[in-house]
Amino acid sequence: MDSGGGGIKAGDEKSPLETGDGNHHHVHLHNQFFQHPLKMVLLFAAVALSCLVLYHSAYPFEFFPSSYNPSSAAANLSSPVKYKENSDLESVLKKASTADKTVILTTLNEAWAAQNSVFDLFLESFRIGNGTSRFLKHLVVITLDQKAYARCSAIHPHCYTLSTDGIDFSGEAVFMTEDYLKMMWRRIDFLRTVLDLGYNFVFTDADIMWFRDPFQHFYGDADFQIACDYFKGSSSDLNNYPNGGFNYVKSNTRTTHFYRFWYTSREKYPDMHDQDVLNMIKHDPYLTEIGLHIRFLDTQFYGGFCEASRDFNKVCTMHANCCVGLENKIHDLRIMLEDWRKYKSLPPNQKALNLLSWSVPQDCRSSFKSLHAPNKNETQKTKS
Repeated sequence: MDSGGGGIKAGDEKSPLETGDGNHHHVHLHNQFFQHPLKMVLLFAAVALSCLVLYHSAYPFEFFPSSYNPSSAAANLSSPVKYKENSDLESVLKKASTADKTVILTTLNEAWAAQNSVFDLFLESFRIGNGTSRFLKHLVVITLDQKAYARCSAIHPHCYTLSTDGIDFSGEAVFMTEDYLKMMWRRIDFLRTVLDLGYNFVFTDADIMWFRDPFQHFYGDADFQIACDYFKGSSSDLNNYPNGGFNYVKSNTRTTHFYRFWYTSREKYPDMHDQDVLNMIKHDPYLTEIGLHIRFLDTQFYGGFCEASRDFNKVCTMHANCCVGLENKIHDLRIMLEDWRKYKSLPPNQKALNLLSWSVPQDCRSSFKSLHAPNKNETQKTKS
């Protein structure tokens, strides 16, 4: 945001250096200055203070007190995100952000960005949702390859390419394959970068349909709040089963330290994706040490194929989770949008009765039939 300000206009008042003989006056001031050591000290102090202010503006989190242990692996994180990427990214984020520096983020590769694929359904949900089209101006699409970027740029104003040297993310990343794991961890590291730049974000997978304003049910006291595959009834219960495909994160020292810790924890839990690692570290004393406040989002508002929202009058988002295979997702997401259109076409008195139910999952159910809902009395791995 531009800030206004006043100043002396050219010609209103001349500098003392511009009066009389310029050379003679410069020598006179030079000699006079160096005869007063106090003036020299004040000058150097002013320069040092200016540098400090500029540094703090560029790196606003460096001066916040923290109990974060600098000797830990997380503190010594070496990020693959280049400085030039950060600079370009900040420009995109600034254009899309709200007044309080909040953006909506999603990631896409070529397979998901192709015409009539997931991306088109995702954008359509914003347009047919109740009051959700206004959020499109705050949506930044992070593309993982050049073809995805080209498609995004053709139909959406805020696109950014996140390249990773030596890795091709353009094809379908099948659940739990090596490419899938690399993509998920690249995403976590990238989101940490967004927090470092001072932006709050809602991260949403592109296979999540937006039907109502999700902000209305977020918790004001939480640093990090995340959707669930299975919700146990309390937003503070760490035994909920989180899903990394949808979360709202505030930018502060607690969340930046948390994302570093989450990212480096992949080394402690190899061959696990980010969601399972989160399930392992959510009880870690380190999160209490840094004061991170976590909340879990109720599936009645933020549902999915694992555990659907049962009330069309309350649902904000629906996720094609517990589903393996791109074609299965596309098939069922199309049906989901049709279900929503049927609901919107009902007269108010029939909407109030809440008689509709989702026609999905269909193909997604069969794709995931070998996996069962977890025993809610113990912590198990979640499903993406």
